[in-house]
Amino acid sequence: MVMNGQSSGAKLPESDREDMEIFLDRIHQLMPVLGADALLPIGQAPEGQAEKRLLFCEIKGLKATGHLTPNGLVVLTGSQAVLKERASAHQWPYTLATRNKLIEDGTLVQDGDHLKFTRDAEFSSPSAAATVVHGGSANGLLAWKDKDGKTLKELEAV
Repeated sequence: MVMNGQSSGAKLPESDREDMEIFLDRIHQLMPVLGADALLPIGQAPEGQAEKRLLFCEIKGLKATGHLTPNGLVVLTGSQAVLKERASAHQWPYTLATRNKLIEDGTLVQDGDHLKFTRDAEFSSPSAAATVVHGGSANGLLAWKDKDGKTLKELEAV
């Protein structure tokens, strides 16, 4: 979030402020309908969902934790990912590009023999998140499981 640290001292008249509030309310209603998520905070829980269901993605003794959002899936800070990409990563440039971007911006850092998430990272789908964690192609509906071991596919079927 960007905060303006300087105040110009100018204030909108009350009638203009009310018009602006109405305008902002309409923008907040339209943006999700249009598929734009610019005003949605990362990892915001769906409306009415008081408690986020944690999901886990494990590979080679490494564990990533995340939860679903209206826009996909957020992988939480402290989650782990494999260090070396699998051969399948080279068939799908998205995986390599996403991992490289996350490494460049400091979201993924090397921690011994694996990578570690330094902050929450939102992905467009459970599969997109799983491919980064696995270092290659992965089906997010099967890779992400709840604490009882039920896959996301099983949970969505209920």
